[in-house]
This record gives sequence, C-alpha cells and structure tokens, in this order.
Amino acid sequence: MFGANSIGRGPGRRTRDAIIPPVNYCSRCGREVGRKIPPGDNRERFVCGHCGAIHYQNPRIVTGCLPLWEGRVLLCRRAIEPRRGLWTLPAGFLEVGETVEAGALRETWEEARARVELLGLYTLFSVPHISQVHMFFRGSLVDGEFAVGDESLDVCLFDEHAVPWDELAFPVVGKTLQHYFTDRAGAGRFPVHTEDIVVERR
Repeated sequence: MFGANSIGRGPGRRTRDAIIPPVNYCSRCGREVGRKIPPGDNRERFVCGHCGAIHYQNPRIVTGCLPLWEGRVLLCRRAIEPRRGLWTLPAGFLEVGETVEAGALRETWEEARARVELLGLYTLFSVPHISQVHMFFRGSLVDGEFAVGDESLDVCLFDEHAVPWDELAFPVVGKTLQHYFTDRAGAGRFPVHTEDIVVERR
C-alpha cells in the first residue's frame, strides 16, 4: 500500500519513481536475467540473456467494498501489517481467474464476515509508484450481519461523525468515505470517482 503523504494529481500522469520488484532468475530456463530494452519496445524489461524470455511486470489490482447498512459504513480494524490496528474498508489483491466483483465480495466476507449486494463501481485509484490499481464498489449488507474475520481485530458500523478519520489505514479509504458522505449529502447520486495517487520520491 502507500503512505499518508500520497497526493492526488491529474489524469494521465506517469511517475518514474515506481517500485519495480527485481527478477533475478528466468522462470523458463533458470538462468540469471538482466534489464534491457527488447527490440520493438521502449521500456526496460527483465530479459534472460540465455533463452531470450522477457519477464513483463504489470500492476496489481486491489478490489474492495464500501459496505453500507442503514446509513452507516462498515469498517475493519486491521489485524495484519501494513498498518495493523488502523481502520480500513474490506479489500485485497485480486486472485487469478477472479472478477473484480467476485474479489470484492470475497474480501468483504473474509475480513468482515458480511454478505453484500454490490451497487456498482464507486472509486478507482491509480497508484503508479507501487504499481497498483485500487477499486471500491458500493455494497449494501444483505442482512446487516457481520463479524470479525481472520485479518481483522474488530469490525464496526460507523455514522459519519463517528468514523475514526485519524486512524484510517490508507488514503484511498479516507477518499472513498469522503466521496460517499459528500455524494449522499448532495444530490444523492453516486458517480464513479477516479484519481491518481502520486508520490514524488526525493
């Protein structure tokens, strides 16, 4: 995830400060790889000097839910790092072969033991410095029931005034909550909100 000094920038912005996990050995032949620009490409990739395999690295998808029940939002207090002990919306990395909607439902069950009916995509954040994309769906609790999941210390419904704003784990959580309460107080419409979260490294 990312730190509290993350800031929003305009659409289409690309950062050169992305954290690129190293690839040391070729998954095809086991030999060492190096970084170079392959023919016909314009970016450095990890390329095997023995068999020529190109090891592409692509952003990871984080999918989650903004669970709602009778005007309140459901938050989870994290039991794992990073940001253990802080509050978040149920979310996590998308699994292979899983749709983003199915991932949001799964994460909501795993972290909050809650079943929700998804109401549509609500927020979408590009986080290029850690090569991630975060998306949250609005969801209505099916029966109002929830419990502490394996990755949570506590799970609780909050009115707007009771949200622990200074104890939220990640900026995208606070931004998603702010959008929701603002939209609800306004025209009552909930459009999709998109934003780039860019950290300039010095």
